[in-house]
Amino acid sequence: MFSAAVMRTTCLIVCLLRLAAVSGQAAPKSDLWSLQPVVRPSVPAVKNGAWAETEIDRFLLARLEQGGLHPVEDAAPRDLLRRVKSDLTGLPPTPDEADAFEAAVKSTSLSAALAVVVDRYLDSPRFGERWGRHWLDVARYGESTGKGINILFPQAWRYRDYVVDSFNSGKPVDQFFREQIAGDLLPANDDADRAAKVVATGFLAIGTKSVAERDRLQFLLDLADEQIDALGQGMLGLTVSCARCHDHKTDPIPQKDYYALAGIFRSTETCYGTLAVVGNTQPSRLLDLPAGEVVPTSASGRRDETPEQMRARLTDLRDQQRADFVRSRSGEDGKGNGQDQLRAAIFRRSQIATLEARLESMDEFGRPRPQAMGVADRANPIDSPLFERGDPAKPGAVVPRGTLSALPAAAAMPGKSSGRLELADWVTSPQNPLTSRVFVNRVWHWIFGQGLVTSVDNFGTTGARPSHPELLDFLASRFVDGGWDLKKTVREIVLSHAYRLAVTHDETDFAADPDNTLVWRMSSRRLDAESLRDALLSVSGQLNFDRPTGSLAAATGDGFAGQAVIRPGVDPALNHRSLYLPAIRDQLPESMDVFDAPGGSLCTGARESTTTATQALYLLNSAALQSAADALAHRVSSATSVPDDQIALAWRFACNRPATAAELASARLFLDDFPAGTPEKSRATSRPAALSAFCQALLASAEFTQLR
Repeated sequence: MFSAAVMRTTCLIVCLLRLAAVSGQAAPKSDLWSLQPVVRPSVPAVKNGAWAETEIDRFLLARLEQGGLHPVEDAAPRDLLRRVKSDLTGLPPTPDEADAFEAAVKSTSLSAALAVVVDRYLDSPRFGERWGRHWLDVARYGESTGKGINILFPQAWRYRDYVVDSFNSGKPVDQFFREQIAGDLLPANDDADRAAKVVATGFLAIGTKSVAERDRLQFLLDLADEQIDALGQGMLGLTVSCARCHDHKTDPIPQKDYYALAGIFRSTETCYGTLAVVGNTQPSRLLDLPAGEVVPTSASGRRDETPEQMRARLTDLRDQQRADFVRSRSGEDGKGNGQDQLRAAIFRRSQIATLEARLESMDEFGRPRPQAMGVADRANPIDSPLFERGDPAKPGAVVPRGTLSALPAAAAMPGKSSGRLELADWVTSPQNPLTSRVFVNRVWHWIFGQGLVTSVDNFGTTGARPSHPELLDFLASRFVDGGWDLKKTVREIVLSHAYRLAVTHDETDFAADPDNTLVWRMSSRRLDAESLRDALLSVSGQLNFDRPTGSLAAATGDGFAGQAVIRPGVDPALNHRSLYLPAIRDQLPESMDVFDAPGGSLCTGARESTTTATQALYLLNSAALQSAADALAHRVSSATSVPDDQIALAWRFACNRPATAAELASARLFLDDFPAGTPEKSRATSRPAALSAFCQALLASAEFTQLR
C-alpha cells in the first residue's frame, strides 16, 4: 500500500504535468519505443549462413536460432507462384504461367526464377490495383457519407484512380503522402499534374459525415476530428483523436496538441459535393479541375435536356414550390392527402437541388465541368480554442496551430494559410520516426499476413510491441534512404528466403511459437474478398481488365445511396476488377460483405478474417459463383472434348497444378453419375451440368480460396 507522502507526491507530479500541458509548455520526453529516432542496426551474424540469402533473412534467422527454432522447407514452385502473383497483383497464375515458372526453376533456380516473375508483376498495371486497394482500406475509402441519411459521393472514384496510378507509377511514398495532405498547395508541372494533386486531397474529404447535423460548429469539429483520426492512424499509427476530450490516457498526446492540429483542419474547407436534399443540412461544393480531365457520363437525370430547358424546368419547380408555400400559409394545404403532399414537396425540393447542381457544374457551352472531392485553404485561417471535454459550448484558451509536441517540431505555422503544407512536410520528414516505421510495417503485413507490429494502426502504448524491432528499423531506414520506393521495398521482401517458406506444420516450432511471430513458416491465408472474386472471374475467363471511367455511384448520380441498384457478379458489364465495384457505405456488394471487406467508415490497416456459414453458403448458392462455374465449364469444354482432359484442365485453372491420378478417378466417377441415379441414356444430356457442378466444387474448395 502506498504511503500518504507517496500519494501526495504522485498527485503533485500529475498536476504539474497537466498544468504544463495547459500552459503550452513542451510535453515531457516520452520513452515510447515508436517515438525514438530510427537508427539503422547492424545486420546480425547467423549460424546457418547458407540459408540466409538476404539481410532480411539474417534478422529473422537470428531470432529463430536464438529461440531454438528452424525454418521449414521451401514451398513447391507452383504454390510459390500462386502466392507471389496473388500478393503482387491479386490474381491467380494461368496454367501457362505455372508451367513456364516450373520449367524456369528446373533450368535455373527457385530464387532466380522468382526474381524474374516478381519484376514482371511489379511492372504490371495489376500491381497498382492490388496495392491501391490496400491503401484504400487505410484511407477509409467510400462513395457515400454513411451515417444517417447516407448521401452519395459521385466523385470519390477520382481519388481511387489517383491511388492506383500513384502505386503503378512508382511515386515515392513521401510524395504520395504530401499530396494527400496538401496537394493543392504544391507546385504542379502542368494541368494534368495539377488535377492529380487536387484529387489527392480527396484523402481528407472521403470520410464519413453526419450531414444531418444541424449545429454547424459541431459538424465542423466532427469533420476535423475525422480527418485527424485518418491522418493519425493512417500515416502516423497513433490514435490522436483520443485527445479530443482530454489528454490521451496512454500516449504522450496532450489535448492542446489535438487542438493544434484541429486548427489546421478548421482552416481548411472540405469539398465533398453533396446536394441540399431533404435531411442534408451540410451540403458542400466540389473543386473544379483543369479542362480536359475526364467527365464520366452519368445515368442520372434527363441528359437530353439543354441548359435552357433545365433552367426553364427549374423555374417551373421553384414556382410550384412558392405556390406550395402560399397554400400552406393560407391553410389550403389541409385539403387532400397530407402525406402525398409532403412526398411531392420533398421530391420537388430534391429535383430543384439536382438541377441547380447540374447547371452549376456546366460550362458556358452546357458541358459538365470536371470536378473532384478535395480540400482548399479558407481565406482566413484560424487557431482553434481548446474545448473542454470536447464540448462546442465550452471553448477555452486558443491553441496555436501546430503538430504533436512529442515529436520533432514542424516549421512555424504561416499566418495566411492553413498550415497543411507544413503539416505534410512534418509528416514526411526523415526525422519523423513514425511515418516510415508505420508504412514499412504495413508493407510487411500486406505480404506476410501480419505486421512486425501486429497492431498496424496503433504504434502507441496500447498497441503491440514489434516482434523484430531491429528489422523494423532496418527496413524503415532503408526505405527512407532509398527514396521512399514502395516497389523496391516489396521486391526486397518477396525475394527473401523467408517469403519462399512452405506452410508446413512443425510440432516443435509450433509449440514454441504458435502464432508464427518469428516467421518459421509461411502462414496459410484465405484470399480476401476482392482477390477471391477476381480469381473467380479470372479462371472462368470473364474478367474485364479495362478500368471503367467513373463508378456506379457516379452513374447513379447525386442524392441518396438508397437509389443505387447494384448486382455485381451477375451482370457481365460489371465484371471489372473488384476494386472498381461501388463502395457505398452500409451497402457493400454481397461478395465483399460476406468475405470481410471493410465498410469504409474507419481506417482499416488489418482486415478481420472470419469463418462463417454464410461464406460456405455463398460459395454453394450464389449466382456469381454459379456463373463462374458455368463459364469455367464452357472454357474447358471449348478447349477439348475429351472428358479426362476437361477434368485436368479445370484442375489446372482452379488449383494451379495437375490433378493426381486419384483425383482424376474421383472426378470421373462424379461426372459419370451426375446427378446420382441418372439413367445411362440421360447422362450425355446432363454432361454440361455435371461439368459445371464439378467446376463449382473446385472453385469452392479450400485449395482455391486459400494461399499456401
